[in-house]
Amino acid sequence: MLVEGKARPRGRFPHLRRAGDLVFVSGTSSRRPDGTFVGASADATGTTSLDIRDQTRAVIENISDLLAAAGGSLADLVNISAFLVNMNDFGGYNEVYAEYFDETGPARTTVAVHQLPHPHLLIEISCVAHIPVTAPAGSRSATVTHP
Repeated sequence: MLVEGKARPRGRFPHLRRAGDLVFVSGTSSRRPDGTFVGASADATGTTSLDIRDQTRAVIENISDLLAAAGGSLADLVNISAFLVNMNDFGGYNEVYAEYFDETGPARTTVAVHQLPHPHLLIEISCVAHIPVTAPAGSRSATVTHP
């Protein structure tokens, strides 16, 4: 499923896919719908500045929006896979991650990768959430169906 108002994937895949009570979120970045990136800027001389904290926060907020479209929230996450271009960014990433999750949160794996689909990206996260198809009345918004 593609979620309206979010940056379209840069390939032929959905933002998320439901399989029963599990919702799989494709790799998500800090890209905005207009193609720009949170946490990436250039000064008057053209020098690019990239901020792992801003990008991590934007990625998690993008995931939150995607999960909301499936009737869930970050609290429903059971597994996260994070991909960093540089492990020197691990501290800043981990700092922001801790604003959203603690030791009772989702299982997590973080790995370094050679590169991501755009040179301004420092991080991408894919994840899995458990969002029951039939939730108690009033506890979640409507579920999403696939074509």
